[in-house]
Amino acid sequence: MTARPKVQVRRVYEDPTARDGARVLVDGIWPRGISKEKADLDEWCKAVAPSTDLRKWYAHDPDRFEEFGRRYRSELEETERAEALSHLRDLAKERKLTLLTAAKRSDISQATVLADLLQP
Repeated sequence: MTARPKVQVRRVYEDPTARDGARVLVDGIWPRGISKEKADLDEWCKAVAPSTDLRKWYAHDPDRFEEFGRRYRSELEETERAEALSHLRDLAKERKLTLLTAAKRSDISQATVLADLLQP
């Protein structure tokens, strides 16, 4: 029997489910066209988001994802981001954690990099 992942990634535009656990938006910018009520967040952890320069350089180009992940993991060592990552780790220890992003392809987003780092 396989254990369910404690951390999952979903698009913020998808309807919330009872299986989401803690719903945390990890984008640095509020997603277009969605209200706070519809997003149904437990929190918005924008401190863990990649820098504006990195986000713009990456531009969700699949060919740059590997390098984006490397650069983003490096940014996560900076004090404010490291504290935010530690906070997410604490949340994941308590219950299931759903990392939310507005990215069209969540599989090549910062949320996926974070989920990999947070999996037990």
